[in-house]
Amino acid sequence: MDPELVALASAGGTALAGVMATDSWNAARQMVARLFSRQGQDREAAIESQLDGNQALVLGAEDPDRARADLAPLWETELSALLAAHPEAEADLRRLVDQLQAASRKSGRAWMQTNTARDNSRLFAAQGGNVVVHGAESPQRERSPTDEPDVGR
Repeated sequence: MDPELVALASAGGTALAGVMATDSWNAARQMVARLFSRQGQDREAAIESQLDGNQALVLGAEDPDRARADLAPLWETELSALLAAHPEAEADLRRLVDQLQAASRKSGRAWMQTNTARDNSRLFAAQGGNVVVHGAESPQRERSPTDEPDVGR
C-alpha cells in the first residue's frame, strides 16, 4: 500500500480512538459507519457494533487513555483494509480525520510523549502510529584511542 495511505489510515485510527467516549463520539461513530457503508449494510452494521464495543471498553477502562492507545492500531488496520478495497474512500477518510482531529483539539485532549536516546543509541518514535525503518546495518566504525577502557590505572 502507498505509504501516504498507510499514514492516513494510521492518523485515522489514532483520531478515532482519541474521540472514543468523548462528547464528539456520537458524530464520529456515524461518520465512520457511513465511511464503511461502501462495503454493504452487513459490514456497516458490524462496524457499528465494533465501535460500540470499543467505546464500552474505553468507558470501563481503569486507564481510558491506555485503552484508546491500544485500540488505535486496530482501527488503523480496519481503515487500511477499507482503503485497499475502496481507494475512492481516500478523500472521505481525509475529511473524517480532519474532523476528528478538530474535535479532539476542541475537547482539550492532548497526548504527551517523552523520548530519550543515550550512549550512541538510535531513537525512532511516533505518537499514536508506527515507525518503519528500512536500511542496512551501519558499518562498524573504527575505534579511537578514547574508546578503550581505562584498565590498570
